[in-house]
Amino acid sequence: MTLTSAHLNAIIERHTGALARLTALYHQMDAAYDTVARGYGFLCRGCEDNCCGTRFYHHTLVEVAGLLLGYQELAKAQKALILERARIYCRDLEARVQNDQSLFALCPLNVDEQCLLYRQRPMICRLHGIPHVMRHPARGLITGTGCHVFESTCSQADGHPLDRTPLYSAMAMLEKSLRRASGIESRVRLTIAEMILVFEDHTDAG
Repeated sequence: MTLTSAHLNAIIERHTGALARLTALYHQMDAAYDTVARGYGFLCRGCEDNCCGTRFYHHTLVEVAGLLLGYQELAKAQKALILERARIYCRDLEARVQNDQSLFALCPLNVDEQCLLYRQRPMICRLHGIPHVMRHPARGLITGTGCHVFESTCSQADGHPLDRTPLYSAMAMLEKSLRRASGIESRVRLTIAEMILVFEDHTDAG
């Protein structure tokens, strides 16, 4: 089954409880991130190697629907701008993948160094940049460093890494609940640009 605009609209219209729980979970993530970042004395002020230019794939249906709920509420001109940027992003990504090249291109939501859907941005956009750990049931303890700005300005010894385990577990439970309630089984592996094209019923998403 392929994820469609009809699937996403159905979730937005019928599963408002799940999206409300997603918002609450995002608040928990932001609070956890801020606590850990303060412990290290780290403050993200943006940089030339912007993480909005990293090709992140997102894998949860609930996060896709949450982002597109915000997109749906934008002004018509903003949506038109994002849609055009999403088309360009996906075309460039497809060409680069075919030629086995990497792609650095800003997320279509990043306009004048501001995210137009900052409140609805997905989990990885919220948690990226600081040291973290995750206790995987099969792979054991997984660790990660901070971004290059963190590495150049902070010491690992100054604080404690963010434990993503409870946050990932809560997201997994929310995703499982939504899929059970909606009956939608479609696999999700989408960039934000691809989400926009799926929602707008365009077929040039990857």
